[in-house]
Amino acid sequence: MEIVLSILGGLGLFLFAVNNLSDVLNALLGTKAKDILEKFTKNLFTAIVTGTVITIILDSSSAVIIMTIVLVNARALTFKNAMGVVMGANIGTTFSSQLIALDVGKYSPLPIIIGLVLSFATKRKNVSNIGRAIMFFGILFFGLYTMEHAVEPLKEKPYFLDYMSTLNNRFKGAGTGAVVTLIIQSSSATVGMVITLAKKGLIELPGAIAVMLGAELGTCSDTLLATIKSNRQAIKTGLFHLFFNLTTIIIGLFVFPLFVDFITYLSGSASLKQQVANAHILFNVLGVLVFLPFVGVSERMLNKLIPEKQ
Repeated sequence: MEIVLSILGGLGLFLFAVNNLSDVLNALLGTKAKDILEKFTKNLFTAIVTGTVITIILDSSSAVIIMTIVLVNARALTFKNAMGVVMGANIGTTFSSQLIALDVGKYSPLPIIIGLVLSFATKRKNVSNIGRAIMFFGILFFGLYTMEHAVEPLKEKPYFLDYMSTLNNRFKGAGTGAVVTLIIQSSSATVGMVITLAKKGLIELPGAIAVMLGAELGTCSDTLLATIKSNRQAIKTGLFHLFFNLTTIIIGLFVFPLFVDFITYLSGSASLKQQVANAHILFNVLGVLVFLPFVGVSERMLNKLIPEKQ
């Protein structure tokens, strides 16, 4: 029971930090981010790059895609250029997995203290928000650090090890990742938990990659909710996010053994946690590259499926 409570506590801290960090960064950069989205999405390539960069800055692909849906609904952004932003957001979200793979959790109290001092020591709103962002960044890694220590005793639990080994089945692993992400509404948290388990040797590379693939599907739920009561262009943007993720996941599951072998070869002597982070970024980058020739086809298909009202 103590293990479960510690894991839930760490996960709660992580989700609390992710949500608040996204809100604070939106408060700091929200208007600028929207201006950048409008200005630097004139073609598919710049839209992908812009989506990637803003997602790295805001640390939330969902926030960027929802912002994109809002702009499309306001007709400040076209559906075609929004498709590029969505694909870029999928690449940008992998930056956090590289950070999570680093052993920075033990230093997490430092940004928490620095952030608290900055947020309380000034009346200037921007400085206070910067302090809050630093604090939430520290809480995020402290949550992961809490989970990392909470799962340590699970090494001695045969039933847990047996279950984790079943995740090597690509379909069961992907299904687990999708359900977990659907429940906690954060693919970053799911990937973070997988990397934490990898740090402790509680999950194998095939299982970790399978869960990561499923997380890509589970993250579509909140962006689809954002399209409710939106115009048809915005609905098509949300559906494209689902269609893009679903297509790349199906391809990933189809070539799963080859992809796992490729990550193993590419990562060399890197630790398991780093291999999982590498798999996350490579899958999303390759997914965008493979899908690029079919963007036009997807646009025409969705335009035909959901035509504009006369």
